[in-house]
Amino acid sequence: MANMNQFIEHTLLKQDATKEDFIKLFEEAKEYQFLGVCINPCYVSMAKEYLKDSDVKIVTVVGFPLGANKSEVKAFEAAQAVKDGADEIDMVINVTELKNKNFDFVRDDIKKVKEACGDKPLKVILETDLLSQAEIKKACELCIEAKADFVKTSTGFVKGGVGAKAEDVELMFRTVSPYNLKVKASGGIRSRADAIKMLESGADRIGTSSGVKIVSE
Repeated sequence: MANMNQFIEHTLLKQDATKEDFIKLFEEAKEYQFLGVCINPCYVSMAKEYLKDSDVKIVTVVGFPLGANKSEVKAFEAAQAVKDGADEIDMVINVTELKNKNFDFVRDDIKKVKEACGDKPLKVILETDLLSQAEIKKACELCIEAKADFVKTSTGFVKGGVGAKAEDVELMFRTVSPYNLKVKASGGIRSRADAIKMLESGADRIGTSSGVKIVSE
């Protein structure tokens, strides 16, 4: 796959990342022509400045990593990120309410963030490590109803979690693709073989901190 770089969101979400780490991320994104960078909201303005003369998209996260913020807080975070220059928003679903079968809440939570995104795409992180196959399917259906643009596997922050699994990506793809939603695989994707497996399973995007390694293999 010659154009692997154009599927990758080069990711840095570590809480101890330094300014130098972010500058390195931005420079690598430009050098390898990655599709985007994925960073915490605090650094969107910085990314906008460093990437202003490039085609690299700026992706940021909302309600990260637990998804348990109030909907109004998630919506405010999304609106502020767009104002700061974010091109896309990745929000974390409320896993507790999904497991409580409080489906109206989960759908409305996503809807509120989608509205706050304006015309910017919204990806919804399901945190598949914590869900059964039935819960993954239901979460995808709620994302369809809420008019999200993507479903995404993982934050990468679940202790002992695997992250993206091919069978989960395939289930997500089968559920959402008839409704024109796409799938982002993220969490634990560290090799070219991993990335290819995810794309073959139906992913349209790869979120990884190992982008340079993947495209260099």
